[in-house]
Amino acid sequence: MPRIYFTVTTDLSYDQRMIRICTSLARSGYDVILVGRKLPDSKPLLKQPFRQKRIRCFFDKGKLFYAEYNIRLFIYLLFKKMDGICAIDLDTILPCFYISSIKKIKRIYDAHELFCEMKEIVTRPGIYKFWKKTEQKTVPHFPLGYTVNQPIADEFFNMYGVKYEVIRSIALYNESLQQHNREKFILYQGAVNEGRCFEQLIPAMQQVNAALIICGDGNFMQQAKQLVHTYSLENKVIFKGMIEPSELKKITSKAYIGVTLFEKESRSNYYSLANRFFDYIHAATPQLCVNYPVYAEINDQFEIGVLINEPTVNMIASSLNRMLNDAELWNKLHHNCIEAARHLNWQNEEKKLIAFYKNIFG
Repeated sequence: MPRIYFTVTTDLSYDQRMIRICTSLARSGYDVILVGRKLPDSKPLLKQPFRQKRIRCFFDKGKLFYAEYNIRLFIYLLFKKMDGICAIDLDTILPCFYISSIKKIKRIYDAHELFCEMKEIVTRPGIYKFWKKTEQKTVPHFPLGYTVNQPIADEFFNMYGVKYEVIRSIALYNESLQQHNREKFILYQGAVNEGRCFEQLIPAMQQVNAALIICGDGNFMQQAKQLVHTYSLENKVIFKGMIEPSELKKITSKAYIGVTLFEKESRSNYYSLANRFFDYIHAATPQLCVNYPVYAEINDQFEIGVLINEPTVNMIASSLNRMLNDAELWNKLHHNCIEAARHLNWQNEEKKLIAFYKNIFG
């Protein structure tokens, strides 16, 4: 039974993507250990089919956190027996690179995004230089890997000559989540980070006759709260913070509209395929989404949302109002989501994941 370590910088409790991946592999016969971080307010971990380990750090954010966490992660992994190790995105790749070199084991890269092209990275020259050098040093030595869509896979091949598989981060099919009766609120779920159009979405809510519920946390949280205060939207924009996956699914299935917005200037955003895009589909929740290549391709096939070319304040407001007020449009998108979920689901996608690891470990 091959033993594989997966490394992230998340809290584990809320990482639905990694819970899906590790569960699928554990049920396929692998000994899976998911390693993440422990925060001061971390809740007890739920029992999973795989093992879990959280590392506590003195620093919670910034350069010092990444330095401390990577050192602690390296020391922890150094004394563990394993047959393979998988770095999830660039922020844990260095310990995985050195550990796999020392132990002479298989190394795998799981790239959920173009890490160096995220807005919070690419707009800060010093930080960008560090992460780009890290990427250039390590990724060419990770010939085994996968990412969430073909444009990102193409970018890695063009940059480093590595040919990565495409394994999308799609929700599990669960028909019970596809309720028709809804509450007329708008939902944003996911990381509250730079480049997610909160500067446009929040002021747009002045023109929209519905509440916006934000479930998540991230590096733009304080700025988002300040925007709510600036536009006097305290009674219309509600921050729920981090929500456990089981509770978040219930909220998503009650929402009238989901929101998937990104700024176009970041290549990571432009070529993204966000988890929430599929979460809304599986909850049969029509969504307002950016008209970027991968989203457009799926929407052309299933028409599960309204896509906009430019996420401006007026465009966001007018599109949300259209979806709120046009019952015929909403019902069509709602039923299209139900049909799309039968085709786009983790039960189908995990077959590619299992085949990928079988090719490596047998």
